[in-house]
Amino acid sequence: MASKKSSKKELERLTEKLFWERKLVWDCITARERNAIFSFGERYKIFLDESKTERECVESIVSRAREKGFRPWKEAREEGTKKIYWVHQGKTVYLTVIGEDDVRNGLAIIASHHDSPRLDLKQNPLYEEVDLVFLKTHYYGGIKKYQWLARPLALHGKVILQDGKEFKLKLGEDDSDPVFTIADLLPHLARKVQGQKKVSEAFEGEKLNILVGSIPLGNSKVKERFKLAIINYLNETYGMTEEDFASAELEVVPAGKARDLGFDRSLIGAYGHDDRSSVYTSLEAILELGRVKTTALACFYDKEEIGSEGSTGAKSRFFELVVSNILESQGADPNISNILEVLANSRGISADVNGALDPDYQEVHEKRNAARIGYGVCVTKFTGSGGKYHSSDAHAEYIAWLRRLFNKHGVVWQTGELGKIDEGGGGTIAKFLASYGMNIVDCGTPLLSMHSPFEIASKADLYMTRKAFEVFWKGEG
Repeated sequence: MASKKSSKKELERLTEKLFWERKLVWDCITARERNAIFSFGERYKIFLDESKTERECVESIVSRAREKGFRPWKEAREEGTKKIYWVHQGKTVYLTVIGEDDVRNGLAIIASHHDSPRLDLKQNPLYEEVDLVFLKTHYYGGIKKYQWLARPLALHGKVILQDGKEFKLKLGEDDSDPVFTIADLLPHLARKVQGQKKVSEAFEGEKLNILVGSIPLGNSKVKERFKLAIINYLNETYGMTEEDFASAELEVVPAGKARDLGFDRSLIGAYGHDDRSSVYTSLEAILELGRVKTTALACFYDKEEIGSEGSTGAKSRFFELVVSNILESQGADPNISNILEVLANSRGISADVNGALDPDYQEVHEKRNAARIGYGVCVTKFTGSGGKYHSSDAHAEYIAWLRRLFNKHGVVWQTGELGKIDEGGGGTIAKFLASYGMNIVDCGTPLLSMHSPFEIASKADLYMTRKAFEVFWKGEG
């Protein structure tokens, strides 16, 4: 025990030895790494701009994977390649680099999701009211509805016509494109219908209607002539009839590109950091992997924002089919017993973002345990809400292994928790993978304005997230 008469220098040395303080990335990097941070940011912005929906993300992932030598499962099996990918229903992707060790000893898995909160068109969306034409929407995931009003919006998606023809729709991104919007009520008239209500009640989901036109077709005797003008435009341009909306997946997203934020350009403001920041950081990491001992698997899921449901979410058992194919690639029997053995022996990262400490709303955070912008990748030991309900809670042994790995390889990292205990919380896909018996923890980039149309991330944190995923897959603790 230190003596009461210890010198100031001795106490400083003792403090440095025993205390743990999070480190600012900008204080820990070389000039070379600083350049790498900004270079990574440019590549990431390109990815965000071309990947505003799940289908677009899948196309971006597969395109980059093929350039790096990855091949689809059946083709890879014939060629004997160790870089393989699977696409399920155009919305989920898996990439693997087959390692040298027996796959039954486990995989190194990083799983992220590429869906983001947005507005989806209803199946019968087109209508006119007071000589204006609108599209009705149903919001997807957790949003603050008012953030989607009075801003430029774009329309992305896929339409399948009655005759089976398909086409992609992307309007509102090019400078020559029209944009769309949801009109908001002027403040002069908003006192009762908005101002005197709770925020949750002042903005109704059924009023998130997209304004799309105002010129009629024909004279005043024509029924619904404003609506007719729009559907006629869609028919002449794309071959659509109104019924074709029923077999369309059209998403309303914020219009515009990802942008550098701040005088120093240290931040990126964009739609979709949650969770495409994890998608791109893990994608770059696995694409650059060479030979590995443990087989690396990257999972890119859909539907996380609405509970990971359906055939393309993390609850889908297509994941088990992927593992059976990996077993087969090593000549092992892909039976259910071996599949479960592989997964129980695996180690995983649920790659997902966390909410960073907001300087203007510090009262909802517990400052000692809140992630901060600029302090590196965030390790979130547990999720859930209240008394850790609906949580995935990583074991101490696994966190110990991971922090030794990060410290050894110069990954600047921090821990984080999503708000004060009684303020709320949230979940990720970690609990669905943990159900197989594997060790897994949440790890990703902290964000400001999370779930908004313009989320904020630090380039330094993004870079450290990518570095963390790379060393995880190399796995030398």
